[in-house]
Amino acid sequence: MEQYFYKYQGTGNDFILIDDRALVFKNENPVEIKMMCDRKFGVGADGLIILRNKEYFDFEMIYYNADGNQSTMCGNGGRCMVKFAYDLGIIKNTCKFLAVDGEHIASIDIENSTVRLKMIDVNAVDIQPTYSVLDTGSPHYVKITTDVKNLNVEKDGAAIRNSELFKAEGINVNFLQQLENNAIYVRTFERGVEAETLSCGTGVTAAALVSATNIGFNKISVQTIGGSLSVEYNKINEHTFNEIYLCGPAVQVFKGTINN
Repeated sequence: MEQYFYKYQGTGNDFILIDDRALVFKNENPVEIKMMCDRKFGVGADGLIILRNKEYFDFEMIYYNADGNQSTMCGNGGRCMVKFAYDLGIIKNTCKFLAVDGEHIASIDIENSTVRLKMIDVNAVDIQPTYSVLDTGSPHYVKITTDVKNLNVEKDGAAIRNSELFKAEGINVNFLQQLENNAIYVRTFERGVEAETLSCGTGVTAAALVSATNIGFNKISVQTIGGSLSVEYNKINEHTFNEIYLCGPAVQVFKGTINN
């Protein structure tokens, strides 16, 4: 059976997108989804996202990691879904959609192919002496470093993700370097992909909040291997943030069919 798909990327974080408003996608199981995401035997992607109709919303986003398992929120994937919905003619310049972590709103700048996505509020940041843990739609471990470009993220990230403290539920691991007052560089080891990705939207958001200093409205520029993003937020105190927005590019790469 042939399955139509679209490939999108946001700062190198790439996804297979399926328009399933007609409820015809029959391969919603871990084995088939893992195969589609495989870079040797399938399309190749960091995850697969299904778009479906949802009452009271413009659409619903259902996200699967590259390992085939349904997962928590994906920020770059959410931005790609907004651009996908625009390309399908479902939305115009703004939208409201439902994801696993709740309601999201977003706006799109077509001229620059960028999407501004509202993330969930953060009401708890566990600050430890050498790292912080917070949930920005997905759970994240953030460690500050001074030489992020030369880190072995595959090795160090996997060790933290599979440590006794985190291996049961898994965690995404981010390494953060402060570049300037309002600029950071972030590299991320993602659970479910079980490797470093070129960018991680919820990870970039988590790192920006950990790096935040001033109370009130802030905007931080974020560099990843895959490109540049920005995170806007309102800092209430070191543990509480609202009005959080992830901003950056979302681009269609190609479309096609795959035999399943």
